[in-house]
Amino acid sequence: MSAHTCLCGLPVPYPACCGKLHRGEAATTAEQLMRSRFTAFGVGDETYLLRTWHPSSRPPHIGLDKRVRWVRLEVLETTGGTVVHTEGTVRFRAHYVDRGKPGEMEENSKFVRVEGQWMYAGMA
Repeated sequence: MSAHTCLCGLPVPYPACCGKLHRGEAATTAEQLMRSRFTAFGVGDETYLLRTWHPSSRPPHIGLDKRVRWVRLEVLETTGGTVVHTEGTVRFRAHYVDRGKPGEMEENSKFVRVEGQWMYAGMA
């Protein structure tokens, strides 16, 4: 992660971007939450990932694989998920390196607002 760019891909340093969400600030959009969750995978913040996972589908733990390095995120499409919505989707492609081999995964994630907070609700 460059000092000038957050791992989520926005041209903002981590402390002023996803870092502030990891420290407790609430995401204002579903896309912002998705970006911060990608970054949490990248920095190994399992506590944040669990805290932002909807209780109905939240696992007891995640068990992050330290051999996988998350390197780049592409947001491909969003629906809803703005400050005026209560749900939305974010389709993205996440790039990683697993034991020296590059890979990618694509997902269309669903997000819902619970008591004003965006939460990851699984695949759409």
